Amino acid sequence: MIRKHFSRELEKIKKRILSLGATVEEQVRMATQAIETHDAELVQQIIKSDHDVDEMEVEIEEECLKVLALHQPVAVDLRFLIAVIKINNDLERIGDQAVNIAERVDVIAKRDRTDFFFDYSSMGEKAQKMLKMSLDALVNMNYDQAYEVVKMDDEVDQIKKDAYDRIKKAMGDHPGRLGELINLLLISRHLERLADHATNIAEEVIYLIEGEIIRHVAYNSK
Repeated sequence: MIRKHFSRELEKIKKRILSLGATVEEQVRMATQAIETHDAELVQQIIKSDHDVDEMEVEIEEECLKVLALHQPVAVDLRFLIAVIKINNDLERIGDQAVNIAERVDVIAKRDRTDFFFDYSSMGEKAQKMLKMSLDALVNMNYDQAYEVVKMDDEVDQIKKDAYDRIKKAMGDHPGRLGELINLLLISRHLERLADHATNIAEEVIYLIEGEIIRHVAYNSK
């Protein structure tokens, strides 16, 4: 009877973390769309959704801690709760990055634009894909899918480097537009951090499946 109740508690936590994941996925989708459209209504929608994400994150953490205290789980159940606590934090941070992007877009949209343009669509699509794949890997307990996310992180890092190089040059060409260009540069930073957190989630899924911590490991040597 106790085990049955414990299993129900774990299932409830899993549903909550996936619900948070879906909410954050939508935030990221809107944020990447806002980069291209500068839609003021979309920007405000993202910013307002931050409170809901924060509340969900706190509720999930409290639920995990309660289960840990009451049931003192071991082995795979303990790994699951530890992984969920970490994934929960990463999802909240991803939501923060989506809000940061919205705020940068809001500033840019209110100023006259330069001729300079950096296309963030590829970077945004990759970050969205990484988040979706990491959550799918959690649902399906799929090691290969999680590991694929980890490998994709380098691609996002390279786009960020390209953005930095091009925007740095544009700063020299448009010294009167430094504010706009700095905000454009910050968008690349927020997208890169978003992808980093998606990678963290994938690493936690690998830990959950294999009991193996792969942070700080040279992935191409595995």
